[in-house]
Amino acid sequence: VHQKFSGKFREFQTTLMERSVLDKKTKELLMLALASVFRCRYCTEAHIKGALEQAQLEEVAEALLTAALEAAGTQLYWAKDIYEKYF
Repeated sequence: VHQKFSGKFREFQTTLMERSVLDKKTKELLMLALASVFRCRYCTEAHIKGALEQAQLEEVAEALLTAALEAAGTQLYWAKDIYEKYF
């Protein structure tokens, strides 16, 4: 990624992490869940580490499982709609 853009992203990320109504643990769990659903291995690795600094192992596992559940449900309903439309 071009340095100009990555620098702006980091600036945005730092601001968001520092100024928030959500606590750091909640944010890390959210970012981990989103990164796993978006399938970004780099973000997932970073946010697993960040989440484990803030949360219990069971909380991190539940965040990942909840994300997987929502992703699976979304995929099932999307497939159902496509199936009904074309078959």
